[in-house]
Amino acid sequence: MSTQTDRSKPPATTKKFGKGERQIPSEKARKFYPAEDESRPKKVRKSIHPAKVRPSLQPGSVLILLAGRFRGKRVILLKHLPQGILLVTGPFKINGVPLRRVNARYVIATSLKVDLKGIDGKTVEKVGGEKYFAREKKQEKKGEEAFFKQGEKAEKKPVASERASDQKAVDKALLANIKEVPDLKDYLQSTFSLRNGDRPHEMKW
Repeated sequence: MSTQTDRSKPPATTKKFGKGERQIPSEKARKFYPAEDESRPKKVRKSIHPAKVRPSLQPGSVLILLAGRFRGKRVILLKHLPQGILLVTGPFKINGVPLRRVNARYVIATSLKVDLKGIDGKTVEKVGGEKYFAREKKQEKKGEEAFFKQGEKAEKKPVASERASDQKAVDKALLANIKEVPDLKDYLQSTFSLRNGDRPHEMKW
């Protein structure tokens, strides 16, 4: 260990002072130090483990969303994505939930399943890609134009034609399968909620 540390240090020069000798390091210590501590990046020792999939979360299962913009809505699970993310759809024509990614921690899986036959697998693979839901970079406005537009309402972002066509392609087969099951459409349209006296732990999902 000593040889390794000696190699890492810069060589020191020896000077004679009278009868004795002294080793002087080649690099001198700094005279001034920063007033605040310099931030050093922390070493990440945690290794990324693949997310464990709950056995109840199977493609075709009807899920209840617990968080986000569409909380309380019932959706259909299409595919598992990396790191515990789920690809779901409403379908959009039934309850207004589009193709979106959801964290598996914030859903309740029900015992009901919808047949996924007829769905285009290539479209689902494309939608499940990393770059599909990537946000476009906005060009920041500077100067007077940005100052005067502070109080204005944000402009609604138009839906891309590609996303709309993918939504229709996925929902077309799902809607046909949902029509075959009685009362399934009404069930997906309804919103989940709890009232006083309800006991979720005793409910059969």
